[in-house]
Amino acid sequence: MKNRVIYVDNAATTAMSDTAIKALMPYLKEVYGNPSSLHTVGQLSNEALDGARETIAGCINCDKKEIYFTSGGSEADNQAILSVAYFGAVKGKKHIITTAFEHHAVLHTLNKLEKEGFEVTYLDVHSNGIVTAEDVRRAIRQDTALVTVMFANNEVGTIQPIAEIGEICRAAGVVFHTDAVQAAGHVPIDVKSQNIDMLSLSAHKFHGPKGVGALYCRKGVPLKTLIEGGAQERGRRAGTENVGGIVSMAAALKEACANMRANSEKMEKLRDKLIDGLLKISHSRLNGDRERRLPGNVNICFEGTEGESLLLHLDSKGICASSGSACTTASLEPSHVLLSLGLPHEIAHGSLRISLSEYNTEEEIDYIIKTVPEVVETVREISSFWDDLQTGKIKHFI
Repeated sequence: MKNRVIYVDNAATTAMSDTAIKALMPYLKEVYGNPSSLHTVGQLSNEALDGARETIAGCINCDKKEIYFTSGGSEADNQAILSVAYFGAVKGKKHIITTAFEHHAVLHTLNKLEKEGFEVTYLDVHSNGIVTAEDVRRAIRQDTALVTVMFANNEVGTIQPIAEIGEICRAAGVVFHTDAVQAAGHVPIDVKSQNIDMLSLSAHKFHGPKGVGALYCRKGVPLKTLIEGGAQERGRRAGTENVGGIVSMAAALKEACANMRANSEKMEKLRDKLIDGLLKISHSRLNGDRERRLPGNVNICFEGTEGESLLLHLDSKGICASSGSACTTASLEPSHVLLSLGLPHEIAHGSLRISLSEYNTEEEIDYIIKTVPEVVETVREISSFWDDLQTGKIKHFI
């Protein structure tokens, strides 16, 4: 493994697949027309958009007219939440339900709404990182406009009971949105059978390009325009479409869904081997449910360590991982996701997130299992907190 970089930060972003790159290239030099133009070159681009819309719709079982292209998951989350909130407010419904460990694209949007007079209920996700459908049922009120619960968590990888939550929302007449950025292309999604009204996804999480995503909005659910300026996306999202990126995203998602079973089986085998190997390190714990988690997600805390130190030492040994969401890695605060599981600050600071893709190999996993214990030992040797734990001045948490 000498001089080789092992990339295991796929929850942050993935490498573009050959399929996605091949799909993109013609739209950079050959089919470059504006899809709103009426001439032949423009209409070729428009046809490509239509084909991509149909492909993505087929991957999640909806009508192509229910797919709206965005710049990524964050924009899709914002548009979904703000749309339902503002249209709900007109009817006197200003209550929203979510979980305590959503992505900040959701949480920050809800914070904005709270400042505007909306009320938000943040459900407990319990120590295993899963919210229950019954929790949602109990929280729904007469003035509830929206429930937004992520499909799978971006840090600890836990998969939520989406179909059950959707069924409860549908029965109560409440719009159900799910941030499926981490789930799309990795676990089966069927918006009809899972009773999903709105869904966000982002191409770069399943080997597509960065800067492009999609929002599914079920017919009949009103959608607010966030970006004004033109009639693109049926008047719901102004701006000339990123045709190449959209076509590439569709190709990547189609490929991911076609190979989902084989890829999941491979990643689950590597994931479980990695979890078993790393949990042999003293005073370590797996974060999130062992079974109901994404195929490639491993999130472990090592007592007496600090996440940034772990990452820097691992990087020097050729391992690219993370300690949490890529959107908050510059923060000195511990992960809000880990705190929501009930972990104390001292433990949450020492987290390591390893997120695999089908491109990873067993040889790489073996190297990680060999290297991480060495790094943990090195970090602990210079930690005064670890020294206090070992001498009994402070009791071990794990």
